[in-house]
Amino acid sequence: MQRVWFLLTALAFLSLFASHGAFAAEENKKPPKKGVLLVAFGTSVPEAKTAYDQVEAAVKKAFPETDVRWAFTSKIIRAKLAKQGKQLDSPETALARMMEEGFTDVAVLSLHVIPGEEFHDLHTNARLFSQMAGGIEHIAVARPLLSSHEDMVQVATALLKKLPPSRKPGDVVLYMGHGSQKHPADAIYAAMNYVFEQLDPNVFVATVDGYPSLEDLLPKVIERKPGKVYLIPFMAVAGDHARNDMAGDSPDSWKSILSGKGLASEPVLSGVAEYPEVVEVWLRHLREVLSGS
Repeated sequence: MQRVWFLLTALAFLSLFASHGAFAAEENKKPPKKGVLLVAFGTSVPEAKTAYDQVEAAVKKAFPETDVRWAFTSKIIRAKLAKQGKQLDSPETALARMMEEGFTDVAVLSLHVIPGEEFHDLHTNARLFSQMAGGIEHIAVARPLLSSHEDMVQVATALLKKLPPSRKPGDVVLYMGHGSQKHPADAIYAAMNYVFEQLDPNVFVATVDGYPSLEDLLPKVIERKPGKVYLIPFMAVAGDHARNDMAGDSPDSWKSILSGKGLASEPVLSGVAEYPEVVEVWLRHLREVLSGS
């Protein structure tokens, strides 16, 4: 009898504890709160920021009831902006703020061009915020711009429609990508160069810090004997690389190198994020993660 009484008492305590635990879990459950975190390399060039503003406007139009935040992955850019009195968060700091503010669902959109080292760091670190006690319940990271052959064709087609109307037959277009010597995703630039050449044999993509480089493609450019070479950034914004490495007056800028080969050039300082048709590719990636596909 004593044993039966002990078991009944233990069961009562367990039932009470379970009820209290369920009540506490229900009490601690966060109300749904959704957000989008736009993550870019960043820029300290005011004129280049226009491209980011256009992306933000497009995202807000597509998802009007979703809070939109920003983060820059570049420490150098964030430090430059801080000296100007402008505070931009790293992705980790931005996610920590969103966690503190009670966001339950966050979609992270990478505004990088290729899924390189920075994208993979972003993907890894973002996932950790859903694994923390009291963290963000659901985090999805959307793919960067060029993540499939479909993306490449869509982007190339869109950019070719936006070439300067002054371009004449035989003029060469040379896009400047960033490149990544230390990451296999650098191969996407060579693939993109091939896609462009299939659509227009006088359009090329070279990189500042990867393959193909300007030196790799110069023989092809010279072979075309163009009346002019249009230099255009193949980056989200026309930032420091575009304004200095591509269009600057230093001896090692692309404009100067082409001039040394007897080739006239015309820089176009517009990043790819300034074109709605290109932004639509990023938006498609964002829709995919928001829909769970």
